Amino acid sequence: MTKTVTLPNGETVPALGQGTWYMGERATARATEAKALQRGIDLGLTLIDTAEMYADGGAEEVVGEAIAGRRDEVFLVSKVYPHNASRAGVAAACERSLKRMKTDVIDLYLLHWRGNHPLSETVAGFEALQKAGKIRLWGVSNLDTDDMEELLATKGGAACAANQVLYNPSRRGPEFDLFPELRSAHIPVMAYSPIEQARLPRGGALGAVAKKHGVDPFQVALAWVMRSGDVIAIPKASRIEHVEMNAAARDLVLDAEDLAAIDKAFPPPRRKVGLEML
Repeated sequence: MTKTVTLPNGETVPALGQGTWYMGERATARATEAKALQRGIDLGLTLIDTAEMYADGGAEEVVGEAIAGRRDEVFLVSKVYPHNASRAGVAAACERSLKRMKTDVIDLYLLHWRGNHPLSETVAGFEALQKAGKIRLWGVSNLDTDDMEELLATKGGAACAANQVLYNPSRRGPEFDLFPELRSAHIPVMAYSPIEQARLPRGGALGAVAKKHGVDPFQVALAWVMRSGDVIAIPKASRIEHVEMNAAARDLVLDAEDLAAIDKAFPPPRRKVGLEML
């Protein structure tokens, strides 16, 4: 079953994509990593997220290898370093990313986190890249509620297409104020580290729910992250068997009893919690 999330422009993307953090760091692993991404594309995990930061561009090179000959099947997301997010800097960084991924266009280009360059300058840089046909959409990552309010008040800022943040059962802080802010602006969330880089507890509530459904606890966590219909999960998997396990999480539907058990083990926030980052 393919679950989708609708972007502000009306376009739909898979609710379950593929992350690439820590890919491209070892030359000996690159072929295996590219094959894992290709298997994900075969299974409909066609949204691939990467960044110039990951392995100093190495992850983008792995992505370039994985999507060779299949670019039109993929919704490609990459991110620019904050120190490169000036109007001129973002243009140069984008060119380098395009070259590494061997493509002419990035579907969604994100500011990786808030830096010293004014948001207005970064937005202007993104708009220039859109006009030049280098990127189709732009968004942000790791921006908390106050930053999003500032962005939305900035000229052109309302065109933001996504905010990528740390979110999983153990990191529920954004539910209190950031998610309502994004929903009111019709901006979807991209959840990075949706299984906390495999550090979520495999026992407890996740284990019990997994046993009930005959699935893996990490599949429960992925289904939980995607439960609202406006959150895109981007787990990273370097091995084909993990990609296949992730893909199967799309078929898992958690019932009210499951959600209550997870809430009890991982209580939702009752007050503002500063946005966490990994």
